[in-house]
Amino acid sequence: MKKETFGKTNDGATVDQYILTNAAGMTAKIITYGAILTELYAPDRDGKLDDVVLGFDNLKDYLERNPHFGATVGRVANRIAKGKFTLDGQEYTLAINNGPHSLHGGRKGFDKQLWKAEPKTTSNGVAVELRYVSKDGEEGYPGTLAVTVVYTLTNDNALRIDYTAKTDKATPVNLTNHSYFNLAGAKSGDVLDHELLIAADKYTPTDATLIPTGEIKSVRGTPLDFTKPRRIGERLDQLKDSPGGGYDHNFVLDNGGKDEPGFAARVSEPKTGRILEMYTTEPGVQLYTGNFLDGKLIGRGGVVYKKHAGFCLEAQHFPDAVHHDHFPSIILKPGETYRQTTIYKFSAK
Repeated sequence: MKKETFGKTNDGATVDQYILTNAAGMTAKIITYGAILTELYAPDRDGKLDDVVLGFDNLKDYLERNPHFGATVGRVANRIAKGKFTLDGQEYTLAINNGPHSLHGGRKGFDKQLWKAEPKTTSNGVAVELRYVSKDGEEGYPGTLAVTVVYTLTNDNALRIDYTAKTDKATPVNLTNHSYFNLAGAKSGDVLDHELLIAADKYTPTDATLIPTGEIKSVRGTPLDFTKPRRIGERLDQLKDSPGGGYDHNFVLDNGGKDEPGFAARVSEPKTGRILEMYTTEPGVQLYTGNFLDGKLIGRGGVVYKKHAGFCLEAQHFPDAVHHDHFPSIILKPGETYRQTTIYKFSAK
């Protein structure tokens, strides 16, 4: 574990970076701004380490132009239709920051806040604990919410993320990590040749603005069927009418919504042999394939991030759950504790 200064915010606050290295030499870097995972070095089949997440070299880019690279997203990840919801008879209004909707916590969500951090040592690796208190009314949400996120880099090459939260007033909570992965290395181009399996027979269809219709449908016979490994780019031509022309869909996990992390997905990259397995306690996962990256962002080491330069597997409750009573609830009440665990485990063959 090492700690170093990553930069200063526009108002002069210091942002620290924690560098976690496990017994196998794998390294993760996390900054206190946005509780962002900035770098993650995983071995290929020959043992060569490479950075497998997209990110920036400097704090300025994270402050000004980050499309949620590596970020801890909240208070509510994904979309809330029209930026409004009613809870206990009162209507709440949120920032509209994604077409007609509210996305990823609003204009200044958890990904744009400064978190407090301290290193931790566990029996199976090194960890950093980050804490943030979201005040009552922040971004329009009710209740003061105390959030803790713990990143643990385990000695068996897994990045484990544990979330907890408590509130003093009923409020929606749906946290996730928004890392963009490229298992061939962040400078290698697009991810369309990665092979993906998602342990999900169903998904939540959306309208043209990516708000769920309320239906839960089978993936069978659709380009969303990843019940067997398929190239991410294999059926993109069938998604040309989707917003962004790629995947931005919520899958209903077969093993989700349980106290212990269940198997959610596996991604393999043929050139390097890297494999990523995802496990989560969440009922859903959003597959996003970097559809809105357009070559305007210059990332770490001068790489130009073009369309489909990374994929996201965002563990979550379903989008717009506040408007669909049959979706798993995202309402946290006083006296309860929000808990979520997501594990990204790396190997190679």
